[in-house]
Amino acid sequence: MHEQIVADEDVAESELVTRRGKFHAVAFRYGGHEHMALVHGERPPCDDVLVRVHSECMTGDIFGAVRCECGEQLDAALDAIVGEGSGVFVYLRGQEGRGIGLVAKVRTHVLQDEAGLDTVDSATSLGLPVDTRDYTPAAGILAYLGVRSVRLMSNNPDKIRSLEEHGIQVTARVPLLMPPSADNIAYLRAKRDRLGHDLPQLDQFAVRERHG
Repeated sequence: MHEQIVADEDVAESELVTRRGKFHAVAFRYGGHEHMALVHGERPPCDDVLVRVHSECMTGDIFGAVRCECGEQLDAALDAIVGEGSGVFVYLRGQEGRGIGLVAKVRTHVLQDEAGLDTVDSATSLGLPVDTRDYTPAAGILAYLGVRSVRLMSNNPDKIRSLEEHGIQVTARVPLLMPPSADNIAYLRAKRDRLGHDLPQLDQFAVRERHG
């Protein structure tokens, strides 16, 4: 049995037709924020559901910033779910800049551009935590939807641990690897080397750099 993390009175559901097709939209409140789950296909099966848990990134998701790969991951994950015919995309708000907020995130961008700090040091130099994201809301809405186990589209092992701690079994991790570019390579290397993300495509980029 799943713990009831998301209360029934904090959930609203409707159909949502997008350019990719039809989804069942599940808006829900948890932890002072309103989040969204998009369910594609029939009500998801209980096991091995293709899932993306995506942290809000206004600059990347909405405005297409190339400093990160967030917008590309959002598009790729939705395309994968539609291509499979079913799955769940969970969009967690209040997690901008790994939880530091939009204003602080933009301040870290200045330090990255002007002082050459990476995404980790630019946060800590301002006295901010590196990552305060909480994936409890994602586990809660998956449980609400009746999902027991998932194939998680992620490069971040922390998401796997958090979901499993809240009763959602991760039967497989599905890499969500975006091609690196000169604009985001420093960011991606910091995620790999300092935050433990699995990003093997960066090795191929390094080879291309060496050979011009």
